[in-house]
Amino acid sequence: MAHKKRKTTLAVKNAVAGYLFILPFIIGFIMFLVIPLVQSLRMSVSSVTINPSEGGFMMDFVKFANFNEAINVDPKFKILLIENLRTMLLDLPATLIFSFFVALLLNQSFKGRGFVRAIFFMPVILSSGVIVGLEFNNALLADMKDVIADTSNASSITTVLQDMLVAEGSQSSGIFEYVFELIDSVYDIAIRSGIQIIIFLSGLQTISTSMFEAAKIEGCTAWECFWKITLPMVSSLILVNIIYTIIDFFCRSDNEVMEYISQTMIGNLKYDLSAAMAWIYFVCCMAIIGIISLIISKKVYYYE
Repeated sequence: MAHKKRKTTLAVKNAVAGYLFILPFIIGFIMFLVIPLVQSLRMSVSSVTINPSEGGFMMDFVKFANFNEAINVDPKFKILLIENLRTMLLDLPATLIFSFFVALLLNQSFKGRGFVRAIFFMPVILSSGVIVGLEFNNALLADMKDVIADTSNASSITTVLQDMLVAEGSQSSGIFEYVFELIDSVYDIAIRSGIQIIIFLSGLQTISTSMFEAAKIEGCTAWECFWKITLPMVSSLILVNIIYTIIDFFCRSDNEVMEYISQTMIGNLKYDLSAAMAWIYFVCCMAIIGIISLIISKKVYYYE
């Protein structure tokens, strides 16, 4: 009994030590996320009046008037939201395919593999908030872009290719336009694919080589090994990368919807309307994640 009591005491001590370690995170989570989240939800269903003499804000409950204004009255929010969702749905498969293809290449044995892996992960570091801010607010880069646009007859090389390959009124022009959009955004896709490449690469490295050896003995080709072994074994990571890519897209610093919400709150001082926009945006994000996860999870293969 004494030995059993000593084990319980040790477990309690370990639990207390664990909670002490995560206590700063818990405090920060409550103060900087939960409380502002509740405050934002209150603002979204209230009419907010700025009154410093009364403690900062005065809130009058108005039910869903702010949501109705954001969707049916505001001239830009709904358009930006739909365009943002469309762009995300177009970029999602391109980002996953690109990152998976690069991970397959980096999983091969060749000289300088570590250096090449570092190059593909470098955009994750360079796409930090400071670097992105420099990129989008750099006056020199903006002037160079204007000069190129003024001195060139085409905005990009894909414009010339599109004029050459796609005749006006062609039935397949929509497919070509989608491909050309992906080519134009290949820089952005590469910048956003660093984490996905790492996740796919870690999954590929966990696949036992004995499975490929047994498949080759049975006469399987490399193409068959890919579809029968590689893809099923990393299918769970495809779901992880889908969720990560969606969240990363919705939270990008150059996201037009988030910029418009910030402008509505900071520039126009409409805290109630901006809170309603933010909650609509959040619900759309969670709905897309839930629907895609529900569909993809049925095809995920879990190896035991």
